[in-house]
Amino acid sequence: MKTWRLVAGILSIVFFVVVMFQSCAAGIVNSMEDSGGVSGSVGILVGILLLTGGIVSIAVRRNEGNGGSIALIIIFGLAALFGLLAHGNYTDLIIWGTWSGVNAILALVSIIRGKVRG
Repeated sequence: MKTWRLVAGILSIVFFVVVMFQSCAAGIVNSMEDSGGVSGSVGILVGILLLTGGIVSIAVRRNEGNGGSIALIIIFGLAALFGLLAHGNYTDLIIWGTWSGVNAILALVSIIRGKVRG
């Protein structure tokens, strides 16, 4: 699971840049349309959670305890929740929410595998 955490961390940090760029564009569209949409703001929140999850994932990749995995479940779980439920007209948030959900599930699998081995 160390490899997964490193790869997920690096990809999440790279995706952070993409999500932030898209969120700024979606925020501009929301304000120009004056439709009351919040998908740009939610995208920025998802981007920050992706960056945080990526940093935590890289930082705790060699830890043997469950604390890092629990933190990843919370961080990526929140990003998945926000991305999948509040995407509005910024439908790419579904992709980023799915990516976050996969990472949260893999962190849960990491905890379960650790208990089976232990």
